[in-house]
Amino acid sequence: MYRKVTIDLQLIEDCGTHGLAQSAKFTDMLRLHLDIKVPVAARAIRGSLFALAILATTHHGSAQNTPLISGGAGFFTSTNGGMTTYLPIIEPLIAAPLGQHVLAESRAALLEIVSPNGSNQSGYDHSHFIGLTYLQGDYLASRHFTLVGGDYLIPFNTYNDRLSPIWIGNLQDGPLIASLGTFSSGSGLGGMLRGNAIESNKYSIDYACFYSVPSSNEQFIAQRGSGGRASVYLPNQRLEAGFSYDRLLQSTRENFFGAHVWWEPKDTAFRLRSEFGRGQHAQGYWVEADYRTQRFGGLDSAIGRIEPVFRMQQTFRIDAVASDGLPSMNTQRVDFGLNYSLPHNTRILTSYARQFSASGNQNIWETGIVYRFLVPAWKGKR
Repeated sequence: MYRKVTIDLQLIEDCGTHGLAQSAKFTDMLRLHLDIKVPVAARAIRGSLFALAILATTHHGSAQNTPLISGGAGFFTSTNGGMTTYLPIIEPLIAAPLGQHVLAESRAALLEIVSPNGSNQSGYDHSHFIGLTYLQGDYLASRHFTLVGGDYLIPFNTYNDRLSPIWIGNLQDGPLIASLGTFSSGSGLGGMLRGNAIESNKYSIDYACFYSVPSSNEQFIAQRGSGGRASVYLPNQRLEAGFSYDRLLQSTRENFFGAHVWWEPKDTAFRLRSEFGRGQHAQGYWVEADYRTQRFGGLDSAIGRIEPVFRMQQTFRIDAVASDGLPSMNTQRVDFGLNYSLPHNTRILTSYARQFSASGNQNIWETGIVYRFLVPAWKGKR
């Protein structure tokens, strides 16, 4: 079961609503059991968030332990071949500190899909989905060591656990290789160790390693596997480079390799991000750059809020076994985006993409608006 929500409306258009249910795929690493009944999922989420709230209230008397409710709400559209799909979505996140060393956190997604009927039929069909993205507890032993338990996002490369929320990504669609190394569901169920191994004025090294057990629960789908990520950050150059490795330990055992490079030059609003991933059956890469100018009154000026975005990506099949979520044929895609940051944590996203493959070339036009919210669960004591 694959759970992505960053938001691959292109996949929805290609499959149709019923095709999505059959292929059990969706966009940005959201845990969506696509044939799940909404009341069942809603009860699971309400129970999880209620448990977090109860745990948090046990520390209500502490001055600095107020839980935070944050997340994003968005409305997206995607047009391909004259057919437009609409997707409103809310992605809430709660972080509840339980004392000085324990943090409980969870993220979910609630969305509606309105897509054209397939098979040359007129009109639209709609479906709604709801599910947990992750639910975990963190024990912060020190700055060098954090123990994570529960349902967590797999730390393979950077997109899955750092760029997948709708209020962070520059483009609606996630990279074509986003499913590599994430064991289909995007998350693991078990334990993870992470932290900063070494830190100095010139460099720092951080790590994350995990072990996941199998689960068929509709809200906690996971496969047995292990792996991790290590990266080096150079603060003077504002450069990060890392390596990831995962191994699937059930059914057909497979190895996954990944590498990433991020660069944000000092005193600029330019960002360069890139990843490479390789699995048993396919490999690929993506490179993305975005920029905001500070020369005309700073980043909060009318011109400074404009953000051009460019992404280039390619995937290559190693064999014909298409079990990894990547395109079934070699694919190249170029995205051109133009975003605008409004006041009060609101962004307008627009983009055009041209995709090339032996199965046919496509033009994809996408628009959207995203609002980022952040509020305390209650007024904390001073």
